[in-house]
Amino acid sequence: MMNRRTLLNHTSVLSLGAAFASPRLRAADRAGNKLKVAVIALGRGMAHVQALLALPDVEIAYLAEVDPIRLERGLKVVADKQTPSCQGVNDFRRILEDKTVDAVCIATPNFWHTPMALLALQAGKHVYVEKPGSQNPGEAEALVAAAKHSGKVVQMGNQRRTWMKEAIAALHGGAIGPVRYARSAYYNSRKAIGQQAMPPSSQLDWNLWQGPVPDDAKHDLKKFAHYDWHWLWHWGNGELGNNGIHTLDIMRWGLKADYPLKVSYQGGRYSYQDEQETPDTGTAVYDFGHAGCEWVQSSCHPRAAEKPIGEVIFYGDNGTMAIARDSWTLYDPKGVELSKDKGAGGGDPAHFGNFLDTIRGKAQLNSPIEEGQKSTLLCHLGNIAYRTQTVVRCDPQTGKMIDNPEGEKLWKRAYREGWGL
Repeated sequence: MMNRRTLLNHTSVLSLGAAFASPRLRAADRAGNKLKVAVIALGRGMAHVQALLALPDVEIAYLAEVDPIRLERGLKVVADKQTPSCQGVNDFRRILEDKTVDAVCIATPNFWHTPMALLALQAGKHVYVEKPGSQNPGEAEALVAAAKHSGKVVQMGNQRRTWMKEAIAALHGGAIGPVRYARSAYYNSRKAIGQQAMPPSSQLDWNLWQGPVPDDAKHDLKKFAHYDWHWLWHWGNGELGNNGIHTLDIMRWGLKADYPLKVSYQGGRYSYQDEQETPDTGTAVYDFGHAGCEWVQSSCHPRAAEKPIGEVIFYGDNGTMAIARDSWTLYDPKGVELSKDKGAGGGDPAHFGNFLDTIRGKAQLNSPIEEGQKSTLLCHLGNIAYRTQTVVRCDPQTGKMIDNPEGEKLWKRAYREGWGL
């Protein structure tokens, strides 16, 4: 016999399958039609708003934000530049009920990325989701599978995939011969955490802010929103998931690599004695077999005396390529500068434009979610290496860890009741 709960679950699965089986593009998505989009969360999301306002044939129909002060500010920005003005909502699920909305742009904290994207896909929306797109490897797998099954357009917000296209094309074209290694670094001067520079509104909906994440008995959530949650494992992914994803993605792309053989991370929280759990200093190293790369982090010391020659540096048999956001420089094996070139650039609007044009059928995604999550997995694996103090070995065909029982405990997470994937 099928009891009521089983029946409800069975019906839910059937409904989800029906939603994912819907055609990729509805009438509103056809080439030449204006697209209606929504932006969810208005910290980083305000950059989404500005980018969308700079593009043709797109209407921001909704803004969603759990902090009423941020929502009010965002609505004013849109109202000053767009007619008609958009609607503001506290709960993003109201947007998913509106069948006229074509796409959602997710700029929430990391732990919301996958659960929210899955709900949006189930509702038949195209999805632009900020990096890293997932808070753990299990979510990465779920998001990629759901995107593939839905037939919808899902782009990750790693904009360098658009900005650096020409540079990587030159690299793959043999600019420095066979490429053996890549290096990137992130330097900053962050301070001790738990000291709010801009406290959230007292009216903030904390229940919805936390959403799918269980309560954390160790930390007072209100001390770490809107930003310092990044540095606590319960909510965030440290600097690897916050900024490392950008250049790790480019290095993996340039090296023509999918999954690593081995991953290590050595470092620690050296700068302050506070509640931060993620490292502020260290190096993540990745071995792909045919090539390797490293990401160097100094989040609390800017290392201002160093002058890196690029955001991402590739080392080949015939020289070195140093890539900035939309330009690149070639050096011969002795370090003599040979040439400097500039790409198309375009900032955030270019990456969003690629997403919208793909929905219209006029382009192909520069950062499809499957490629984005291969790079995000590098962040997750680096964090697992750090947290378990192991060298993580992987199956290079799948990215799955090999013989790492402590690491397996970090592959997925628990969710609050009602929010499970």
